[in-house]
Amino acid sequence: MNNFTADNQILITVIAAWASAQLLKTLITLWIERRFVPERLLGPGGMPSSHSSTVCSLAVSTAIIYSIHSFEFCISLVLAMIVMHDAMNVRLETGKQAKILNEMMKNNPLHIKGEVFEEQLKELVGHTPTQVICGALLGVAVALIVNYIAA
Repeated sequence: MNNFTADNQILITVIAAWASAQLLKTLITLWIERRFVPERLLGPGGMPSSHSSTVCSLAVSTAIIYSIHSFEFCISLVLAMIVMHDAMNVRLETGKQAKILNEMMKNNPLHIKGEVFEEQLKELVGHTPTQVICGALLGVAVALIVNYIAA
């Protein structure tokens, strides 16, 4: 890895953090539900948050390579805060609303027809604070490991 530039090292770290979170999410779902859910490999929601893992690995790698005083770190830190806030609030609420709407569409007391009522909305799109924290910790760990190996 010593031949990689700083930008490639950050990209590798981010991809490794995202892939680790998605794999863990799939394995945790397999363990808890006793069934393989292919959507967990690429889909949003669940434990740990791959969004949090990704942006935290980006911020930590940027801090290691460019220092915490750099504008690159500042940008990546602000991005991480926005993404994690969004996952715990906006997207979590969206999932709750989707659950209610799916139930309404299933019952459909008004007998409304159309494409909108034929397809269920995704309910697992956001994260609990615990899922976000675990994703963030995973991202930090992956960034430290990848940057240690690359050093």
